[in-house]
Amino acid sequence: MLLRFRLSFALAVPLLCGLGQADQQVLVPLPAKAPAPEDNPTTEQRVALGRRLFFDPLLSGDNQMSCATCHAPEKGFGDGLPRGKGAGGRELSRNSQTVLNTGFLSSLFWDGRAASLEEQALGPITSPDEMAQDVDELVNELAAIPGYVDEFKRIFGKPVNADDIARALAAYQRSLITLSSPFDLYLAGNEDALSSAAKEGLALFRGDAGCVRCHNGPLLSDGKFYRLGVNNADVGRGGVTGAPEDRYRFRTPTLRNVAETGPYMHDGSLETLFDVVEFYYRRIPKSGPDGTSLDVESLLWQSYSEIELIVAFLESLSGETPATAQ
Repeated sequence: MLLRFRLSFALAVPLLCGLGQADQQVLVPLPAKAPAPEDNPTTEQRVALGRRLFFDPLLSGDNQMSCATCHAPEKGFGDGLPRGKGAGGRELSRNSQTVLNTGFLSSLFWDGRAASLEEQALGPITSPDEMAQDVDELVNELAAIPGYVDEFKRIFGKPVNADDIARALAAYQRSLITLSSPFDLYLAGNEDALSSAAKEGLALFRGDAGCVRCHNGPLLSDGKFYRLGVNNADVGRGGVTGAPEDRYRFRTPTLRNVAETGPYMHDGSLETLFDVVEFYYRRIPKSGPDGTSLDVESLLWQSYSEIELIVAFLESLSGETPATAQ
């Protein structure tokens, strides 16, 4: 997001330019390990079981879809579609977000309705619109496979059950961390890791374009929810909280590996990174539905030529695909 608060932002710009200590508190390298709850440590055994489950079509009601159907490694753990495809090939209402680096998120889904990966894991599986699997039937199907029975007994000390299915899937997702991006190498002191265009884009990102106000921290996401004026048919966070002030708000997505995870926005309406940055520079609506105020305004005072520079920086955020991916 490219928020612009004219007076307060102008005062903040000196702190946001260059690679000084103040900036290191805003844009920081991605840690090598995601935090995990005490009852679900990210062990090799849990990750391996979670990986097996993630790619297993038994997790869907018709045994035709796996988690990887919408979160494919070769597509940045997204699906490359504007909006995901659910049970029976029906188009869903939102874009499938990447699961890369999700272990660092404090809330999941575009509307933040899950607070942990464990809470999130069974949601798409049991949703009638997505994988349409009855959880008791899933437990029975997996319990009929000796390999799964042995793994659950060895790892969790219990028969196959829904809670431990969720724990295994969450452990696998916490292992999907994309390290050593050009940007991380640059933050570590390698001046040659970024192209000159990417360096100019970074200066804009932290300076006049103001992207850093919402895209900060190791994920380049503040985890908050904003009203941008995109596809006002979806009430977003408001559908979770019921609060009028949360209507049409969506969580700031991570920018890690963002060059691999298009199309963009919660409805997949913007095809390329250029389209996304151009939206913030020139195409943000004046207001939301029924005159609802937005949290952003177009950067009409900024040069259109800056868009390519910011895109170059965004492309530098792609790290290595983790060894646990498949």
